Amino acid sequence: MNDKSKIGYQDEESSPGLRLLKKGRKGLIRAVFSRLGLIVFLLLFQVFVVFSFIHWLTEYLPHFLLLSVAFSGFMSLYLLNTDADPTAKITWLLVIALFPALGAPLYCYTRSNLGVRLLKKRLGRLIESTREAIPQDPEVMEELEEESSGTASLARYLRRSGCFPVYKNTDVEYFPLGEDKWAELLRQLEQAERFIFMEYFIIDEGLMWGRVLEILAKKAAQGVEVRVMYDGTCEFSTLPTDYPRRLRELGIQCKMFAPMTPFVSTYYNYRDHRKICVIDGHTAFTGGVNLADEYINRRERHGHWKDTAIMLRGEAAKSFTLMFLQMWNVDEKEPEFGRYLDCPCPPGPEAPGYVLPYGDCPLDNDKAGERVYMDILNRARNYVYIMSPYLILDGEMETALKFAAERGVDVRLVLPGIPDKKMPWALAKTHYTALLASGVKIYEYTPGFVHAKVFVSDDKKAVVGTINLDYRSLYHHFECAAYLYKTACIGDIKADVENTIARSAQVLPDFMRREKRGLKLLGFILKALAPLM
Repeated sequence: MNDKSKIGYQDEESSPGLRLLKKGRKGLIRAVFSRLGLIVFLLLFQVFVVFSFIHWLTEYLPHFLLLSVAFSGFMSLYLLNTDADPTAKITWLLVIALFPALGAPLYCYTRSNLGVRLLKKRLGRLIESTREAIPQDPEVMEELEEESSGTASLARYLRRSGCFPVYKNTDVEYFPLGEDKWAELLRQLEQAERFIFMEYFIIDEGLMWGRVLEILAKKAAQGVEVRVMYDGTCEFSTLPTDYPRRLRELGIQCKMFAPMTPFVSTYYNYRDHRKICVIDGHTAFTGGVNLADEYINRRERHGHWKDTAIMLRGEAAKSFTLMFLQMWNVDEKEPEFGRYLDCPCPPGPEAPGYVLPYGDCPLDNDKAGERVYMDILNRARNYVYIMSPYLILDGEMETALKFAAERGVDVRLVLPGIPDKKMPWALAKTHYTALLASGVKIYEYTPGFVHAKVFVSDDKKAVVGTINLDYRSLYHHFECAAYLYKTACIGDIKADVENTIARSAQVLPDFMRREKRGLKLLGFILKALAPLM
């Protein structure tokens, strides 16, 4: 696992990919006088204007307070009659009660989806126009119905929410570490002949991305179509703001999803959290692994970084091709799908089981990511093992976890032992007491941080993807995953979770009594604001 020669490690200086582009300069002076600096300045200016306006209203304070209280009362009644998640309703009622002058306008602002309507309209049109782009093989569906009517029902639900067929004869390989995924990714990229599509939440300059970039530039020079898409938050954290232009100079098409702009917008609430790589339409990767050095433990952050991924080889890769193209074409005048989806898929091995790739869009009314997880919990008979970096649950998900354990199902949660963020860690611990009381077993990964997003159940079902157990993933992010039923890798996934548990410390019922008071207090306060985080 730590043998660098096995995974193609090189020193950064020896990687030609890192010399293709000069590493982006991120100094303070450059940031201040850059597009990013202008964006930050204009955002702060807008905040200043809002608070100046509120200060100006203080001379009319009695009238203003009377109107704000009346409006807040109306908003509370309105909120109780919406279809929002019950936990979110409680949060908003608290915010409006405590801050009547700001709470109700803030709620109206977030519900207005300012800046999102055009995205929602375009993406909705693309999804609708491609609903039958990949037809479901009726024979596969019939076989699945005979083998597992419950899994077939879930497949029908996912088909309703998008173009997500069920596939057979797709080989699935599971990677228990980011290093393993990276090594195979490099090998598969070298074999690309027609196109490479990559969509990642985080790309950061370093060895991992440098080696990938080296191959992408070489393949682009050979005539392979290469497209790279990453989330716009990278320009604040990991990449220079001109990075798309710099990649285009290498022959690589590049876009940012939702790049930062000078205007406050709820658009920023919806991030592209997906991790997708598709090669020639027949090979696809997904999972928790981004393209940054901590994911392969080249750079240490929060101890040992435990992450997972899968590779699909076969027809099921087409679904990830479609998901990528839907996001890529949001701002294209003439979107093109056919020639990428009609690529011939070489006959693969007769792999057992069924594979169902799917995505979750925050702009519709379906909470596909959460409902798939809850379906696994509700149908489990023997066990459900889960790995997640975060645990910020709504009432429905917490109830599903508790109910499964109370039915006698062995429910195990593997969470980080070393957190990456203090506030989500404090919030996760607020769920411990109730879950433990119902019989859920909780483990904290002692060596470091768990970033994996994995469910595995009853030696038959598993999900590997990008979907965390928190509000961000379940409500606000664009996500993706693959649902696996009786595939050959289920045993590998179970064994990996068990190996991770063996390196973890079990949380016992008296744990919270011994927890630091400051952390408990932080979780106690943040609990009311969890849906907003």
